[in-house]
Amino acid sequence: MPNAIVINVIEVTEGREDAALTAWEAFAEYFRRQPGYVSTKLHRAVGADARFRFINVAEWESADDFLSALKSPGLADVSPGAPEQVNFFTSIYEVIRS
Repeated sequence: MPNAIVINVIEVTEGREDAALTAWEAFAEYFRRQPGYVSTKLHRAVGADARFRFINVAEWESADDFLSALKSPGLADVSPGAPEQVNFFTSIYEVIRS
C-alpha cells in the first residue's frame, strides 16, 4: 500500500507570516518524532494574492500513523502555539495518478 499524503493548506492574514512559520516549525518538530512519519515540505505562494500563503505536503507510512499522531497527548503541548489569524486546513490524500 502506498504511503499517505497529508496536505495542509494554511490561510494567513497579511503580516502574520512569521507567526505562521513559527507555528509550522513547532508542529513539524512534533510530527517528525511520531511513528510513521516520512517527510514534509512547506511551500510558499509566489503571488501575494494567493488565498493560501503556505501549503505543507507531508508523507506518512499510513493514514493511521498520522491519525494516531493527531490523537497523541503531546500534540496538546504544541497546539496552544497556533496563532490567531492563521487557519490550518488538513486532509489526507492518496495518489491516484502520476
